[in-house]
Amino acid sequence: MKYYNVQNGPQNVSAIIMGCMRMPALNADEAAKVIETAADNGINYYDHATCYGMGEAEERFGEALAKTSLKREDIFIQSKCGIYPDRQEFNWEKDDILKSVDGILSRLKTDYLDALLLHRPDLLFEPEEVAEAFDKLEASGKVRNFGVSNLGPMQLELLKKCVKQPLVFNQLQLSLDQTQLIDQELYVNNLTTERSTDRDNGLLSYCRLNDITIQAWSPLQIGMFGGCFIDHPDYKELNDCLAELGEKYNVSKTAIAIAWILRHPAHIQVISGTMNPVHMKEFCDSTKVELTHNEWYKLYLASGKFLP
Repeated sequence: MKYYNVQNGPQNVSAIIMGCMRMPALNADEAAKVIETAADNGINYYDHATCYGMGEAEERFGEALAKTSLKREDIFIQSKCGIYPDRQEFNWEKDDILKSVDGILSRLKTDYLDALLLHRPDLLFEPEEVAEAFDKLEASGKVRNFGVSNLGPMQLELLKKCVKQPLVFNQLQLSLDQTQLIDQELYVNNLTTERSTDRDNGLLSYCRLNDITIQAWSPLQIGMFGGCFIDHPDYKELNDCLAELGEKYNVSKTAIAIAWILRHPAHIQVISGTMNPVHMKEFCDSTKVELTHNEWYKLYLASGKFLP
């Protein structure tokens, strides 16, 4: 496993994060086995959100963790708040944040979160309210580190105007298919391709300049809900390239696809959402691979891009 020391944040965190969105499908014993499998493969970071199973993922994790041999102080638990599917809104109001954290801690059966992320932007957010909530959570010891999910540079700047705690994480979509974080920097000022469209306002470079660690979600995904590109017939060139490099490094195509993200100098963490022990090991095997500069580009081009 590869580990990072997050600037102004937690130290010695695994490059691969276990995402717990699918944990409600398991019973407590099955969930305990998955948590320990992750730990056996070097994962020490677990990601949640209040909207995952409407809190059921956190509750199942709390039950399951007690059945494992893991000590709370040896792992990092992160959750996100702000999405309310039942109310059809995103909400970052102070009282909602504070109430959400109390619920998270109760369901997880823990006294503190190693990180709390604001989950997608509330279009009506007041940075002063967020700052008050963060101050109270930090002072009480309920939250040790803070971050966001799917926020752009100017939204982050607005938050930083009032929030005094470092915003150390930003969860963003990134995969060999979904490369929009990277594309615009390559195709800048190029009218011959829509990939030159600036969708993120230089977000990748902004995060690097401001010591914000990106956590990549859906790292094997086609679009938002298009399934996985591994072995997908529409991605033959990419899969051929993944297979070739997988044979070279003696790992799976999945491991190579994740290694492509880890090869980026931004020191990105990658979220594995699988509850399958075999697939989880494939994710972790990616940290054994150090793709060459040329191999990284070879995969990027095989995914359907071109050099201008």
